[in-house]
Amino acid sequence: MESPDIRGGDAATFETAEKIILRWDSTTSEEAKENLIFQSDRDEVDRYLQAVDEVQRLVSSVSISDSHHHEVKARSTIQIAMARLEDELRNILLSQTSTFEPDSLLLDSSASSFATRADLEDNTETAPDDGEGDEQEEMNLVLPDGSDSNSGSDAGSSRLSSRRSSCKSTSSIREIDLVSAEAVSDLRSIVQRMIGAGYSRECVQVYGNVRKSAMETIFKQLGIVKLGIGDVQRLDWDVVEVKIRRWIRAAKACVRVVFSSEKRLCEQIFDGEMEETCFMEIVKSSALQLFTFPEAISISRRSPEKLFKILDLHDALADLLPDMEEIFNSESSESILVQATEIQSRLAEAARGTLVEFENAIFREPSVVPVPGGTIHPLTRYVMNYLNLIADYKQTLVELVMSKPCAGLKCTNDPVKPDMDISQLQGCSPLALHCIWTMVMLQFNLEGKSLHYKDEALSHIFIMNNVHYIVQKVKSSPELREIIGDLYLRRLTGIFRHAATKYQRATWVRVLNSLRDEGLHVSGSFSSGVSKSALRERFKAFNTMFEEVHRVQSTWSVPDAQLREELRISLSEHLIPAYRSFLGRYRGHIESGRHPENYLKYSVENLETAVLDFFEGYTTAPHLRRSQ
Repeated sequence: MESPDIRGGDAATFETAEKIILRWDSTTSEEAKENLIFQSDRDEVDRYLQAVDEVQRLVSSVSISDSHHHEVKARSTIQIAMARLEDELRNILLSQTSTFEPDSLLLDSSASSFATRADLEDNTETAPDDGEGDEQEEMNLVLPDGSDSNSGSDAGSSRLSSRRSSCKSTSSIREIDLVSAEAVSDLRSIVQRMIGAGYSRECVQVYGNVRKSAMETIFKQLGIVKLGIGDVQRLDWDVVEVKIRRWIRAAKACVRVVFSSEKRLCEQIFDGEMEETCFMEIVKSSALQLFTFPEAISISRRSPEKLFKILDLHDALADLLPDMEEIFNSESSESILVQATEIQSRLAEAARGTLVEFENAIFREPSVVPVPGGTIHPLTRYVMNYLNLIADYKQTLVELVMSKPCAGLKCTNDPVKPDMDISQLQGCSPLALHCIWTMVMLQFNLEGKSLHYKDEALSHIFIMNNVHYIVQKVKSSPELREIIGDLYLRRLTGIFRHAATKYQRATWVRVLNSLRDEGLHVSGSFSSGVSKSALRERFKAFNTMFEEVHRVQSTWSVPDAQLREELRISLSEHLIPAYRSFLGRYRGHIESGRHPENYLKYSVENLETAVLDFFEGYTTAPHLRRSQ
């Protein structure tokens, strides 16, 4: 049987097809160079594609051995056609490359909030200035600026209630049309012919280059710029915090909108393995660029202020991984999914290490200058606000924190180390033990700081204020209270009440001793039974001591209004009845003598009024009113 040749009807068909193809050869025709086939009328597009199909059919059916001349001619024509289709492919893609407003791509732009340094500040209390600002320069703990906030109140347990989103849901993928439906049809018709003619490499290269460039443009619009790991680690943390918030929003858009839409476009245009080959050609470098940033954070130096941003990144990746599993679901794209999973794992390890670093930083915080007035120490404010934020991240941290704080497993009774006996804390989660251990170390640090007060009574006020603040912060956060538990909370309550009792003993025992009857009565026939000189000395001693206590303790500070009032009531219950009784018994003896005004300086009402000045944190003690 004779091998087929281009003859008869095939020859005529070939010549017609060849003319159409050569007419659009931009290397020989100025008109072809200035115009595009797919911008012509649809009939011309159909004619050209049909001509390519005819020549390709003839190339496939011609015997090379018997029809070498025709074979060469046909293949030359196909080569011209492929060069033209390559140009057409590029031009359609370029003309269809849309620019998007970044906000149109960003997801959940208003539904999420993130923990920032401001969340570690505590600026809602209306108590007077307690002088804590002077302590700021003494703080060497490597913590955010918020640690030096010098006011404090309950920040509210719902501060980050909207921060959490349900994880592991692929319903958030939102595919958009990157090119028009008509363009998809044209691109597919070109791609099919280029691949059919053996030009798949050129086809993928052109398609990939244009779409990669388009993706780079979108990345720039979303604020994702090329930064190496070293570049990220050299940035100030304030800058990094802002970039993390932006990255989380941008990453959601990249995965759920950009990558998913790009994958769908590849599926619409290519078939079989070519879909995935082309998709990876486009997104691989962009995906690597996207995940360089969280990778850099995961291996950066650990310090306490980074914990919550690390957790934000970890949660964001946990949220995105199910979507990524759906998008990068082939063998060729598995490396991207593996990379994201490994980064999430490293972020989890970084979070655990940062929590331990936070605990160590509390223990190491070295400031020794006492805060004026025995008020709440900046370290206490910082640590409790930090723990409140930890409680807000409970859902994540319960999964990440699997080990107990080993340093606190045994009660060693070592006076130079904090101790925690966990025998009564059985059943607590590792996270709960870490939080309690943090408060144990905080108390240990505060006890050390209290020793720097020269006035013993003020050291007790300092402990009372700070432990009371810890209790109130735990009570104000249902999440933190649930973690800590009521048993440990009762222990803390006992500590600050005991400190209040020790304050009263240190201050008022000596003052009240001056109101005793002992030593005032004398025996003898020439005496009335009361030594007026001893009595005058008693009144004089009481006046002097009370005036000194008033002068000093009106400059001390108890920021919590309820605690301040309770302390005043408690000391008044001891002081006022004792003074009223003493005054009632001996007033007459003093009034019958000379210059009674020098000894009976204060009425009961004067003392009641003076007590109201105590613990107000005055810069200068107010004038003490005397009896008229």
